[in-house]
Amino acid sequence: MKYFKLPDLGEGLIEAEIVEWHIKAGDTVKVDQLMVSVETAKAIVDVPSPQAGCVAALFGQEGDVIHTGEPLVEYEGETDDSGTVVGDLAVAAKNESEGNQGQSPKDEFIIGSAYTEPNQLSSKSIKATPSVRALANRLSVDLSHINGSGEEGRITLEDVEKAQGLNADKGHSEALKGVRKSMAKAMKLSHENVVPVTLHDDVDIHAWTSPIEGERQDITMRLIHAIAAACEAEPSMNTWFDGEQLTRRILKTVDLGIAVDTDKGLFVPVLRDIKNRELNNLRNGLDALRVAVKSRKIPAAEMQGATITLSNFGTLAGKYANPIVVPPQVAIVGAGGIRDEVVAFNGQAAIHAMMPLSVTFDHRAVTGGEAARFLKALMDDLAQPEV
Repeated sequence: MKYFKLPDLGEGLIEAEIVEWHIKAGDTVKVDQLMVSVETAKAIVDVPSPQAGCVAALFGQEGDVIHTGEPLVEYEGETDDSGTVVGDLAVAAKNESEGNQGQSPKDEFIIGSAYTEPNQLSSKSIKATPSVRALANRLSVDLSHINGSGEEGRITLEDVEKAQGLNADKGHSEALKGVRKSMAKAMKLSHENVVPVTLHDDVDIHAWTSPIEGERQDITMRLIHAIAAACEAEPSMNTWFDGEQLTRRILKTVDLGIAVDTDKGLFVPVLRDIKNRELNNLRNGLDALRVAVKSRKIPAAEMQGATITLSNFGTLAGKYANPIVVPPQVAIVGAGGIRDEVVAFNGQAAIHAMMPLSVTFDHRAVTGGEAARFLKALMDDLAQPEV
């Protein structure tokens, strides 16, 4: 092939951001030699060369966003550009897909057969005359950040001038990329497709051994154990729901998504089969996932297929929340910050450690009674001295 184009990375991912080039024009590469690292909405993916040859040109610089089917590398020569690549990258994608519940496996990456200029896909969607584009270029205005006020959404000269004034007054806007862009889309999907209801309560954890100071139990593992117990008591909360077909799939395995905050955005790696694993094993698995997230080397497969989610936001701040349910899941648990409070205990005032809890559920698929029973089971497990 003459042009190697960005492969279809699966899971509806239509673009990726170039993180780092590992080659340069003029280099001779071998088959499977690492050429470029790209960041999708899921993770960072290392892309190898599908063939041996001399690199004539690279398309895009670090930080550029490139779409599926757009060229990444041009090889010297006039070889065929049929565009189908099957190799280790494709096999890895297939293995990741086959390892997830409800995911359609990919047998190979299909590369577009027609040459496409870089950024051609995005520029075609912008409706603007040459004079408007020239003005935008002179004023350093990004047309892709403007909603046109003209006929059929066309961008006008006034739109460009208004944008330039806003840039001068408030600074330039920046497009969301990678994980932040994925989060924005997921939140929009949730807002459009979920009927959320949230229950709040506090669980008294005074029976724990020094839960706030000194030697203490592993709070995250206690929450994970409690969620597994609550899903056992109320299986309807561990469900995938299809809002289009109005069908639900009650799942036997509890695969817990755990929200991890980073400076790049929110990641939600998945801790598998939490009902049937020892806490030490779960802790080691969670630590490994967090390391992979921080290093941006977590495989896409490790952030897919969650059946219910935990947001332990209380480690930062906050007491209660209305966590967002992301379809096809139907529930998410939020844990607030543990604090000492004055409570009535055996007819007297006492100071106990209390953990605030929030459970948001999709009321299309879950009844209020089911959610309340889930929350009660969650609290009962957390109230135990130990597990």
